[in-house]
Amino acid sequence: MRILNFGSLNIDYVYRVDEFVKPGETKAAQTLSVFAGGKGLNQSLAMARAGLNVVHAGKIGAEGEFLVKTLNDGGVDTSRIEIAKVATGHAIIQVDDKGRNCILLFGGANQDINEAYIDRALAGFGPDEMLVLQNEISSMPSIIAKAKTKGMTIVLNPSPYSNLVPSYPLELVDVFIMNEIEAAYLSGESAPERAANLLMRSFPQARIVITLGEAGSMCAHKGEIVRQKAYRVRAVDTTAAGDTFSGYFLAGLVEGMDIAAALDLAAHAASICVTRKGAADSVPWRKELETREQV
Repeated sequence: MRILNFGSLNIDYVYRVDEFVKPGETKAAQTLSVFAGGKGLNQSLAMARAGLNVVHAGKIGAEGEFLVKTLNDGGVDTSRIEIAKVATGHAIIQVDDKGRNCILLFGGANQDINEAYIDRALAGFGPDEMLVLQNEISSMPSIIAKAKTKGMTIVLNPSPYSNLVPSYPLELVDVFIMNEIEAAYLSGESAPERAANLLMRSFPQARIVITLGEAGSMCAHKGEIVRQKAYRVRAVDTTAAGDTFSGYFLAGLVEGMDIAAALDLAAHAASICVTRKGAADSVPWRKELETREQV
C-alpha cells in the first residue's frame, strides 16, 4: 500500500531555555539549533522509518531544499513536492529543562496549497491507498473530499487545532489521531474517556486514537476502547513524539496488526523519540525498536 502524506514542511528553530518565556519577559536562550520539521515531514519520516511506502506532497520556499533532502535520506518519495513563491514554513520552538516544548508556527508555503496543486498531488492514487493529513496546510476540506472520491482511506491528525476543524468533512475520515487537548476541543469534553465515547458516537465510521502523554494512549472504535501504557524513559525533548506515535501506529495498521499491537508499537517508538533532541532527527528507525530493550 502506498501512503500519500499531504503535509507541512517546516524549518524548526529550537531554543533551549530553563523555563518558557512569560508575557512581557525577555530571556536569553541557552542554545539555538536548526532542524528539519513540520508535522507532515515528521510523520512521513516516521512512516518511512517504520517500513511503509510513503509519498510526501507539500510545498517549500526556495530556502527549504534541505527539507527535501531530509525526506529523501529517510526513504520518502519527494517527487510531488513543489516550490512556492513564498517563504518556507517555520516554527519557533522553546524546549525547557523538563523536556517540554511550546511552539509558534508560521505557515508560509504550507498555506499555498491550491486546487490545481491538490489535483497534481492526488493524481494516480486510488482505492487501497491511504491519505494522511495534519492541520498545518491550507485547503484541507478540498483535499479530504477529493481523496475520498478516489476511494482512499483518510487519516486526520487535527493538530494544531483550529476553529475551522469542525467545518471539515469529518464524516469522511477513517482514522483520527489526536492528543487529549485536541480531543477535548473536538468533542467538547475534557475527560479523555468521555471525549473518546462522544467522538465514537459522532464518527461511528472512524477509529478514534487519543494520546495521553505519560498516561499512554487509547483507541475507541465500535463501542470498545483499547488502552496502552506509556514506556518509562527520561524525556529530553518531546517535540516529535506525537508525530512518531502517529507514523508507527499507522504502520501497525497497514501491516495488519490488531489495535493493541499497533498502539504498543507506536508507544515504543515514541519512547525512543523523546530521549533525543530535535524533531526529524529524533524519529527512530524500525530496527532500533527491535534492538532496544523495552522498559
